[in-house]
Amino acid sequence: MSLDLACAVLLWSAVINYGILLLWFLVFRFAHDWLLQLHGRWFRIPAEQFDAIHYAAMAFYKTGVLLLNVAPYLALRLAA
Repeated sequence: MSLDLACAVLLWSAVINYGILLLWFLVFRFAHDWLLQLHGRWFRIPAEQFDAIHYAAMAFYKTGVLLLNVAPYLALRLAA
């Protein structure tokens, strides 16, 4: 795999992952009650705990994207 291809793959992976994160945030923000009701069918958790779980999961996902996509992309760009 060439250096340019690896950079392109990492860049597009980061873009797609941030798109997923943005979609997740928008659904969580604007369809919160529907999302809580949907998850409430399977799990009995209060709204505060539901919010905390989603907030922590979004932070974990964002950290993963930064460490696994953005940081290697920047390292390859600086090395090239």
